[in-house]
Amino acid sequence: MPEVTIYSSDFCPFCHRAKALLTGKGVDFKEIKVDGQPEVRAEMINKAQQRTVPQIWIGERHVGGCDDLYTLERAGKLDGLLG
Repeated sequence: MPEVTIYSSDFCPFCHRAKALLTGKGVDFKEIKVDGQPEVRAEMINKAQQRTVPQIWIGERHVGGCDDLYTLERAGKLDGLLG
């Protein structure tokens, strides 16, 4: 299974939804919190070219945010990416 990484914030409901989906599937993920850490948020923005959280990677593939993760799930493609 590829490593799953999620940049998140404690105050973001979309982050909680994305993590709930992954947890419900039994997926272990590396969570990187951006709260109060401008250098970490800048790293995320540089990597994702997006300013909002969550930002999610499955292996080297940038999936996007919560809506993108759920779109993959509804299309039946998420499990394939997770291996």
